[in-house]
Amino acid sequence: MIIEQPSIACVTDWLVTYAGAEKVISEMLKVFPTSELFAVIDFLNDDARAKMLNKRAQTTFIQKLPNSEKKYRNYLPLMPLAIEQLDVSNYDIVLSSSHAVAKGVLTGPDQLHISYVHSPIRYAWDLQHQYLRELGLDKGIKAIIVRWLLHKIRMWDYRTANGVDHFVANSKFIARRIKKVYGRDADVIYPPVETDRFTIGELKEDFYFTASRMVPYKKIDLIVEAFSHMPNKKLVVIGDGPDMEKVKAKAKGNIEILGYQSNEVMQDCMRRAKAFVFAAEEDFGITPVEAQACGTPVIAYGKGGSLETVNSDFSAKPTGTFFNKQDVYSIVESIDLFEKNQNLYLPENCRENALRFSDSRFRDEIDTYVKNKWENRTFK
Repeated sequence: MIIEQPSIACVTDWLVTYAGAEKVISEMLKVFPTSELFAVIDFLNDDARAKMLNKRAQTTFIQKLPNSEKKYRNYLPLMPLAIEQLDVSNYDIVLSSSHAVAKGVLTGPDQLHISYVHSPIRYAWDLQHQYLRELGLDKGIKAIIVRWLLHKIRMWDYRTANGVDHFVANSKFIARRIKKVYGRDADVIYPPVETDRFTIGELKEDFYFTASRMVPYKKIDLIVEAFSHMPNKKLVVIGDGPDMEKVKAKAKGNIEILGYQSNEVMQDCMRRAKAFVFAAEEDFGITPVEAQACGTPVIAYGKGGSLETVNSDFSAKPTGTFFNKQDVYSIVESIDLFEKNQNLYLPENCRENALRFSDSRFRDEIDTYVKNKWENRTFK
């Protein structure tokens, strides 16, 4: 028997800041406003909570552990246990938005569990060695302990994939990772991007732009180093984080580092820049889409989600170009290629491409997907 209005639980990993994963949950709540919210911890501020329809998540015991608001990642070994303590047994449909443990919430055979996966736990699977190197945990006793804990998390993560009826990936790139890690197929629904918040900048000025939190995998220092080898080309950098001093040390006179800036300043730079430079290997990558929504082409590392959000085909309304390696030479080469073909990257084409990822499109797709899976009662 099909229930006309199924009850829905929305489960996410943690609610601390408002970023891409939180945006997904926010849009899910807009589509299913009567659903209940669950998370390992919930420390959202008032502005972020308003975007969650002022819902407060039901949380786990980690919420009350010492310093869990700031040091919640230290409790990662406890999170598999914690997420399993969330009781969602009274709901017909469970929607999880997961990049860590949310997909491991316990569900029964008569419940429909759809998991929107931003990525299988990155630091436990194929990116483990990279993360351990960046944290200085590739050698010593502490490294052995961390590797053992990650091994146990991998075992748990693989096992709990069996509790998901349908996987939804945020890109084809992540769908391939899901297949590799869990041996499961995943449908693709691109995440929501607030494209309506941006407007086209028709008149481009003579500078390049990049913006990100300054952490190792974002490779902001690499972009800065590349432009240090091109003294006649100006680069504007927005962002802050642990790598700030490393970035500053590589900057020459043609590079302006603004640090953290408001959304208004960020948008203004995006609209005026001749191109946005992006060197990270991202699961999807929201910022390059935002740049295109401003009519600004993108020069990106040709791996991960960027291959799905930037069009480099000169014969079909190109919106950017790619470099093949995360090194200085490749970035310099791609800048030269971009400038030789700069007249092909039209602002209106960039904007048109970005609209494929709008938040209204996401709401329509997730609404149709969930209703279809429920009405047809197709379980794994």
